[in-house]
Amino acid sequence: MLNPQTLAKNTMFLTVASVGQKVIAFLYFSVIARTIGVENTGAYFLALAVVTTIGVLDDVGLTSVLIREVARVPEKAKEWTQNVIGAKCIAMPLTVLVAFFVPAMFGYDGDSATLVRIAIAIMLSDTLSLTFYGVLRGLHVLKYESLGIFVGQGLTAALGAVFLLTGHGTLPLLVVALIAGSTWNAVFSAVQVVRRLGIGVLQPSFSFGLSPLRAASAFFLAALFVKVYSYIDSFTLNAVIGKEAVGLYSVAYKLTYAFQFLPMAFVGALYPTFAAHVGNIPALRKTLIDALWYVALLAVPIVFGIFALAPEIVRYFYGAAYAGSVLPLSILIFVLLFIFIDFPIGALLNATGRQVTKTKIMGATMVVNAVANIVLVPRIGVPGASVAGLITFIFMCMAGWYCLPSSLGIRLRDLVRSIGGIVVAGIIMSFVVIVVKQYVYWMLAVPVGAAVFFAALVATKSFTIEHVRTFRHSLRSTSYANTPSDS
Repeated sequence: MLNPQTLAKNTMFLTVASVGQKVIAFLYFSVIARTIGVENTGAYFLALAVVTTIGVLDDVGLTSVLIREVARVPEKAKEWTQNVIGAKCIAMPLTVLVAFFVPAMFGYDGDSATLVRIAIAIMLSDTLSLTFYGVLRGLHVLKYESLGIFVGQGLTAALGAVFLLTGHGTLPLLVVALIAGSTWNAVFSAVQVVRRLGIGVLQPSFSFGLSPLRAASAFFLAALFVKVYSYIDSFTLNAVIGKEAVGLYSVAYKLTYAFQFLPMAFVGALYPTFAAHVGNIPALRKTLIDALWYVALLAVPIVFGIFALAPEIVRYFYGAAYAGSVLPLSILIFVLLFIFIDFPIGALLNATGRQVTKTKIMGATMVVNAVANIVLVPRIGVPGASVAGLITFIFMCMAGWYCLPSSLGIRLRDLVRSIGGIVVAGIIMSFVVIVVKQYVYWMLAVPVGAAVFFAALVATKSFTIEHVRTFRHSLRSTSYANTPSDS
């Protein structure tokens, strides 16, 4: 068992690795977008969206069951892994057929269909690495996942950069670069599992039974709902307008959803905290309010900062060809606030035995997103997809809030009281940045905005010594809850 100091160091390592991977991914996508143009960017993004969505059928929620069961009984890790691999050996050929024929079913042109079919290799590699990293999670050995994903992203970016700089940056070769990163993760994660469980763990077993599949069904539905409402906007844009619209929207999409990793580590610690306090209503209530304050503190400066600098960010990183991405980004970035708020709400629902309710909310969210896109995209184009996204995540957040246990006695005014001052500080910061950037280089407006935001937090009493103490306690909790013990 690792000592607390090593646990804290490992937590920092995981965080730095995650941030590094996101930075590389952001910069790499920016280079791709500037180099291959709007329409090709749309084709590239669409191909990945298709295989990522279909890839859910490879796993059908089994990895979530695998993590849970391995964590419960580590001695059965090999048996569970072999059974999951066996199930995937049955599922993968079927999903390959689906991915091969989907482009024809939806009328994709020849180039788009080719990209999707090449990207099938990514889908297969990712489902294998998902399983192997799931085993490591169940064994509480998490550091390899962050290392593997970081190196895989670096490998993809390096290979893609070589293709682009040597004039060979065709769409198929850029997908090949992604295949290289995905293959690395599959091999690297498999090696780590073999080191712990032996080479025999890779031998598929087909003695699975129906019980694990039933247990996996809720996880599968949740994952399916997430993938559909994550990408239905892109599919709708492609069907109604074309690949160029997808390319413009992909910039707003990538910039917005790149930040979702920020609250994940905190919520990872929050879930067991909620679970430990089940039955202690005052503790549950206080923990939720504190968590909402924390995620708002993360989200608000990002949301209002990017809103204020959307034209400059798009022009600097993506070029003038993506000017049509500014308005979609200015709208879509606000979904982050509701996504961040929903993290602790969802964790509380799951910890208090309302996971079925959470899955139902996600299903309803998928329907709302589909309807909103179908209604809005034909009428207002790319911004319509962003408005649909905003409507969708407001709905998801409010539905989760409505389904919180009534015994908590928590009201909407409690949410406003907790994060209202932070939002006001964000609005003030945004206004100041918009004014200041008219007189100085836009990057110099960032530290000015940060200083104004902090001053406004203090002025509105949204950041106090008590908040600092709570934050430090959360950091210590995160270190213990999220960092693996490595025997």
